[in-house]
Amino acid sequence: MRLLLEVRVRLGDFLLSLRLDHAGGPLALVGPNGAGKTTLLRALAGAVPVEGFMQLGDRALADSSTGLSLPPEDRRVGYLPQGYGLFRHMSVLDNVAFGLHRLPRADRPQRARQLLNDLGVLELEHRSPGELSGGQQQRVALARALAISPELLLLDEPTAALDVGLRGPVRARLSQHLHAPERLALVVTHDLRDLLAWRPTVLVLDQGRLVQCAPLEELDRAHPFVAELLAPLDGRP
Repeated sequence: MRLLLEVRVRLGDFLLSLRLDHAGGPLALVGPNGAGKTTLLRALAGAVPVEGFMQLGDRALADSSTGLSLPPEDRRVGYLPQGYGLFRHMSVLDNVAFGLHRLPRADRPQRARQLLNDLGVLELEHRSPGELSGGQQQRVALARALAISPELLLLDEPTAALDVGLRGPVRARLSQHLHAPERLALVVTHDLRDLLAWRPTVLVLDQGRLVQCAPLEELDRAHPFVAELLAPLDGRP
């Protein structure tokens, strides 16, 4: 799945300006706080307006020269935001089944239960989000993002809220979804263990600009953030 971007996003005094042509394999977004990582995910999800164009495979998601901007529900995007975005008035099961409009109504609960079971939270299906811990909410939101079999999967810190004992199993379960040939995945993370487990192409953002794009082992440690990120590989704390 090819992703072609030439975008500018203005939010107050902040400007994200980025060009990217990527085909094949997951992408990880890393960089200092405020670099523009979440802004890029939100732009791809259709949550903020953009200047320029965004194309996924043979589909244009947005093109400001023609006024095209597909609504979020037509982008085939699965999005896990930092705040999880769960509907408080719905049960866990209904949250995950919410986007399954392409399936017959009778088949939606089965699909939702499959993903909840895969992420170890099936026993929570009848609870409301307000009854869940942060880690439980994160896994439910992740199940909802995966439920629609998205062409574009956007994950913002998908393991950050999990207990230490759960991060390894969830990383392993996520790996097959991130490397699925029929989709492209972009994952924001600050955790080197995520990068080692998933082996994505790494995009380093800084002050709204793309400063590196390379496999993990080819990143340039001359950049202070990269040096700090990779320090454990050099035996430094």
